[in-house]
Amino acid sequence: MKAVLITSGGMDSATLAWHYDALGYDLILVGFDYGQRHRRELEYVHAIAAQHNAETRIVQLPIRDLLHGSALTSDDVDVPDGHYAQETMKATVVPNRNAIMLSIATGIAVAENADIVATGVHAGDHFIYPDCRPAFFDPFAQAMKAGNEGFTPPGFRLEAPFITWTKADIAKHGDALGVDYATTWSCYKGGDIHCGRCGTCVERIEAFIEADVHDPTVYEDRAFALAEIGLG
Repeated sequence: MKAVLITSGGMDSATLAWHYDALGYDLILVGFDYGQRHRRELEYVHAIAAQHNAETRIVQLPIRDLLHGSALTSDDVDVPDGHYAQETMKATVVPNRNAIMLSIATGIAVAENADIVATGVHAGDHFIYPDCRPAFFDPFAQAMKAGNEGFTPPGFRLEAPFITWTKADIAKHGDALGVDYATTWSCYKGGDIHCGRCGTCVERIEAFIEADVHDPTVYEDRAFALAEIGLG
């Protein structure tokens, strides 16, 4: 059995890799360089792959200028600080990003005769990112299956196993599987260490605390995140 996993190098996709490895799948990890501000996350795709003897595919998408207006692709838009639940986090939406990634990953899966395409989206993404919600994922998955009918193995499917889970649920699951969260990267600002202020950093810190799982991450300003989640 073979699974193609969309992999950013963060907590969710690392847990996704351990999840499907534990289920007995051979893994192909697919990362995307679309000109994101935090492209250093791609270094961690290779680190995760090495822990599973997995293949990697880094897809070069020269679409940064086309997907302007997001803090992740436009230098003139600042990455907002604060919790994901804040309206300001909409600045981190990249237009149609998951549809693009899932479509390419499906093409790779068909070419590789893989059984599954999977992504690590979760319930905490629903508030800001419409392409992380079941209302998007379920019909899109059906469209990808229909668009490749006759060219995929029996039972071929797209999965989002964490789509109803919280980030803390993912951290608990990953801890039970033995995920090495030290070799993951979440920060949208892409500095030398996690900033502790952007939405992904705040969410990461909150998840580890709620899950009661050790957080091995070094943050520039962890106190800011703690204040954001009411623990400062």
